[in-house]
Amino acid sequence: MLEVGKKAPNFTSVNQNGEKVKLADLTEKNGVVVYFYPRDMTPGCTTEACDFRDNFAHLKKFGYNVVGISKDNPKSHTKFIEKQNLNFDLISDESGEICEAYGVWREKVFMGRKGMGIVRSTFLLDNSLKIKKIYDSVKVKGHVEEIIKDIQEIQGK
Repeated sequence: MLEVGKKAPNFTSVNQNGEKVKLADLTEKNGVVVYFYPRDMTPGCTTEACDFRDNFAHLKKFGYNVVGISKDNPKSHTKFIEKQNLNFDLISDESGEICEAYGVWREKVFMGRKGMGIVRSTFLLDNSLKIKKIYDSVKVKGHVEEIIKDIQEIQGK
């Protein structure tokens, strides 16, 4: 179980371009926002991605990068990025290893049916990959604003 104050699992995977990337290489001056979402092109995931897109410059100003992760393949990520004009990397976790390491692959109930899936979750990490905040079972509306508020508190602004 991941906890605030502990080091987050580093990983190597591929981004939307099929390029190998490591989490440690995606951090900015102060850190990185790593968010897990169920699926490209779905309504909630699109709203969340667009909210990060619209606030990306603001997060960069605070010294944070944004990285989205789902089990979709790089080709799907590319289409999603192009359709929504996203300005940050999407990481493919087709094997589910990253989702398992972060504890976001769990049983969910959707329309009365139980099944395994990605529970929408976000991790605010500092530049040494230490967990500053965990957002579990995220509700999309207001989520990015909450992250920005927490970053401001962390930075004393």
